[in-house]
Amino acid sequence: MPIKIPADLPAYDVLTNEGVMVMSPDQAARQDIRPLRIGLLNLMPKKIQTENQFARLIGATPLQIELSLIRMSEHRTKNTAAAHMAEFYRPFQEVKHEKFDGLIITGAPIEHLDFPEVTYWDEMREVFEWTQTNVHSTFGVCWGGMAMINHFHGVKKHMLDHKAFGCFRHRNLAPASPYLRGFSDDFVIPVSRWTEMKQEEINAAPGLQTLLGSDEVGPCLVEDKAHRALYIFNHFEYDNDTLKQEYDRDVANGTLINVPGNYYPDDDPSQQPLNRWRSHAHLLYGNWINEIYQTTAYEMDQIGQ
Repeated sequence: MPIKIPADLPAYDVLTNEGVMVMSPDQAARQDIRPLRIGLLNLMPKKIQTENQFARLIGATPLQIELSLIRMSEHRTKNTAAAHMAEFYRPFQEVKHEKFDGLIITGAPIEHLDFPEVTYWDEMREVFEWTQTNVHSTFGVCWGGMAMINHFHGVKKHMLDHKAFGCFRHRNLAPASPYLRGFSDDFVIPVSRWTEMKQEEINAAPGLQTLLGSDEVGPCLVEDKAHRALYIFNHFEYDNDTLKQEYDRDVANGTLINVPGNYYPDDDPSQQPLNRWRSHAHLLYGNWINEIYQTTAYEMDQIGQ
């Protein structure tokens, strides 16, 4: 079944043209099944690009999804039109009385800051606590996952001496996990970060299990059953050319940056990169949506109880 999003949201036409099933609210109202309510707390500068990436993945399942776009209450984005934000986004303080089956917290380009230095850190911590009463399952991505695992478990993020940048091989460490149904033993995931979480510190935190990991770039996907959360530090949601956009931007700005590894054919930036992670991206987010569907309460007011 389709994802339910406003017909005038840019992602509606993008996904329709790609063959993803989408549905307007008017169409969805004529169906009897309750859609899953998934919130996207979008912390990325390029809001529309990020909307498309996550809507593409959660909209590929046979379930009806109602996607709600959420922003931090006081933070104002400089990279997305104010009209778009006003029409499609609601601040967290306006939605915190509502219940959601799932919540995705995206990454943010602020990893060089210590968590308390982030201008919206107090509200971010409020969001994390709110998920325990108002959200059935939370998916923290990159900085969002690092911030959440730090809040609940004190696991620290550590600066790298060079950027982890490219497509890195990862291993399936928990083949029996319902989140990894259909996963290969070995695959690549796009990585773009200046920080890392250390496996030994995750191991020292009770109740955490690392599901995906890499010998080169460390832990990737961590399950936190007690807080009904997944934390992923890398980017299955990336488009074919997202790493290319980042690389081209840095080159144009004169920023010292290495060519993203194992991304371009023959590591040649003049060639078109190939997407070698798309199938596993759909598997992971499809499995997450399916787990929510199988375990969430039918009555929304029972979520979090």
